[in-house]
Amino acid sequence: LQRIGLQLRATLENITRLRAEGEDFRWYLKLKCGNCGEVSEKWQYLRLMDSAPLKGGRGSATMVQKCKLCSRENSIDILSQTIKPYNAEDSEKFKTIVEFECRGLEPVDFQPQAGFAAEGTESGTPFNDINLLEKDWNDYDEKTKESVGIYEVTHKFVKC
Repeated sequence: LQRIGLQLRATLENITRLRAEGEDFRWYLKLKCGNCGEVSEKWQYLRLMDSAPLKGGRGSATMVQKCKLCSRENSIDILSQTIKPYNAEDSEKFKTIVEFECRGLEPVDFQPQAGFAAEGTESGTPFNDINLLEKDWNDYDEKTKESVGIYEVTHKFVKC
């Protein structure tokens, strides 16, 4: 059992509180089997709203999966209380925005996609359904007549 944190780094322009919005937010990950080292070819997503039972009545996890190669049953859980926004003062620094509890399934890659939200630093103008797939996003804040943006999105995983 190990905890792995996903750290985000981005350059924020006139924007703050960048966050994964809602129970249906999709964390797109490539997952590795801790037993045999097999890595999923496809992107798989985890959502807070999803839950699967663990074998032998040991509760549940966000995702339970049998490894195609070694048949080991592995699981990974989103720790909902660890989900944090990435704020203006975090700009250009790595910050842990979510932690996963891993039982044999380890995230090795992350792809930000749709479903992020943020707000204007000065104005509080809400920006919803931000897609970070291109690692860059920009828009215009009507209230402050300023461009807003999220640039050079990158990530890393850390053991917690």
